[in-house]
Amino acid sequence: MESVQAIKQRFEIIGNDPKLNRAVEKAIQVAPTDISVLVTGESGVGKENIPRIIHALSHRKHGKYIAVNCGAIPEGTIDSELFGHEKGAFTGATSTREGYFEVADGGTIFLDEVGELPLTTQVRLLRVLENGEFIKVGSSQVQKTNVRIVAATNVNMFDAIEKGKFREDLYYRLSTVEISLPPLRDRKDDIHLLFRKFSSDFAHKYKMPPIKLEDDAIQLLLRYRWSGNIRQLRNVAEQISVLETNRNITLATLRGYLPEEGSNLPAVVRDKKPESDFSTEREILYKVLFDMKSDLNDLKKLTMELMQNGNTSKVQETNKGLIQKIYGSQNGNAINEYEELHRAEVFPPQKTVHTEPAVIDHHDEDEDDDNYLFAETVEEEETLRLDEKEIELIKKALERNKGKRKAAADELGISERTLYRKIKQYDL
Repeated sequence: MESVQAIKQRFEIIGNDPKLNRAVEKAIQVAPTDISVLVTGESGVGKENIPRIIHALSHRKHGKYIAVNCGAIPEGTIDSELFGHEKGAFTGATSTREGYFEVADGGTIFLDEVGELPLTTQVRLLRVLENGEFIKVGSSQVQKTNVRIVAATNVNMFDAIEKGKFREDLYYRLSTVEISLPPLRDRKDDIHLLFRKFSSDFAHKYKMPPIKLEDDAIQLLLRYRWSGNIRQLRNVAEQISVLETNRNITLATLRGYLPEEGSNLPAVVRDKKPESDFSTEREILYKVLFDMKSDLNDLKKLTMELMQNGNTSKVQETNKGLIQKIYGSQNGNAINEYEELHRAEVFPPQKTVHTEPAVIDHHDEDEDDDNYLFAETVEEEETLRLDEKEIELIKKALERNKGKRKAAADELGISERTLYRKIKQYDL
């Protein structure tokens, strides 16, 4: 078995921090086995080095090694990427495709950012971990694969499990052995060492002299909180190497390439996010639906009573109560209209009788004296149509308010929307 120092030199891992050395040591120990490994740590700490060490020191080293960034693959295609698909399985599937688990049979798959996997894909992955079986998208045939899985994540898996974003059983299957890498700010003695290594690499790459930090600049380098970890340190070294003509870097120069210290302080994160308004909207929707159901039941009851008892006084009171419930207690106009309609039904329009003298035809002497009697009564029926009255009232209200619908609606005791509907209905 190779030593920790030999492995770090082989994979160009810089640093002597005890936590880093322990992580490399655990990778060396688990490499000969086939157990699953979960690598944890902040973004930019170099988690991708651990699965490469595990694969290189395992009996699968001659097999394929595939690294998959789960967070970079769209949710709709990740199942196809990992497990493959059959021709015609979905739009655009013009041919059968092998997935990573089929291609890497006998090798190792590194699932980076595994916490970003959709829940449906997590179920498929759990099946692979349990019995080495998977099914292509659009297929019903079960296939076997012999793949070593090493996963990595920068999220708190227990928080993800609590929020329902990650399956607890999958977490325990993946983390048979968990290897944690420390952030750069916890490796103070390695920061300057890494910076010098990067400066040397970029000087060779861009064919220019290496940069050198002055003492006060080194102190700033060590004090700075590297939120982006090794990746951020490497980017700063590259910028300075390319842009600075003076190769001796002072404190002021270095500070110009580092974001403000305050912007790198830990963000204040609430224990729980404020609940969404969705629950409140859902409660309101449920209430509206229940009210509608109650109104429908009242209408059914009213209809049944009308069919059984006719338009009795009891039913009339029920009608008034139902109208008031539907249109609101503030608006008495609908109830008044109902009462007018009811009176029109109970007391039909009275006929007005006009008597006129009969016209006597004197040329016929033989007619009886009854010609002097009153002629037949002529009956006229007074106009009581509700729609005509309604049209007349609306016209008068609009004229008095000079066409202003809102004022006219207020005068009529109805809503502006109702008035607009009436105007369209009667083509006013």
